[in-house]
Amino acid sequence: MGFKIEYHKLQIKGAVFMPKEYLDLDEKDRMIISLLKDRPDISQSEIAGKVGISQPSVGVRLRKLKSKGAVSFLIGMNFKKVGLYLAKVDLTAKNTAKVLDSFKGCPYFLNGLIVSGKNNLCLFLVGEDISTLEAIVDRHLRSNPCATDVEMNVIITSSDSLVFPVRMTFNNNQNPPCDSEGKCDICPYYESERCLGCPITGHYRGTFW
Repeated sequence: MGFKIEYHKLQIKGAVFMPKEYLDLDEKDRMIISLLKDRPDISQSEIAGKVGISQPSVGVRLRKLKSKGAVSFLIGMNFKKVGLYLAKVDLTAKNTAKVLDSFKGCPYFLNGLIVSGKNNLCLFLVGEDISTLEAIVDRHLRSNPCATDVEMNVIITSSDSLVFPVRMTFNNNQNPPCDSEGKCDICPYYESERCLGCPITGHYRGTFW
């Protein structure tokens, strides 16, 4: 008998989550997922030998799992190894979609989660120094009338590999994507060297991007 997970419609302060299809997994599917988790580069022939099915059957199952979202391959950086600072920012937003949209082009922005609980939004930021991350949070969240209860914490370590995709190339623009009115060279955080600047604007003083 397959294992079925059912998702229901949720509404959380400005976001609507629509129902998804059943995720119907059998024992062989679970074995394949487990093998890929431990070794993402494992070959289909190796999977076939360990699961006890033919290689073409593995291919069929992988296509099904990918189409259902049960298997997805992600290329990113392991933050336990690369030496960058990773910050988790929790806040309460009057309009979660608007806040997320303001960060969508930001090189420092990794991902955002709409959540339940005391706060309704959780953002992940990455940078070369904590001062720059603090400047981003101060300038674009703590001073934002749509955001309250803003709290930033730097992640010290993780129990397992923590992999996020990081944007490395950008189209240069005089204005940063987070603020069409602002410019790095007249920003007090940049002028006081508390922020390395935005890699998109040409005022970036760091070495990572």
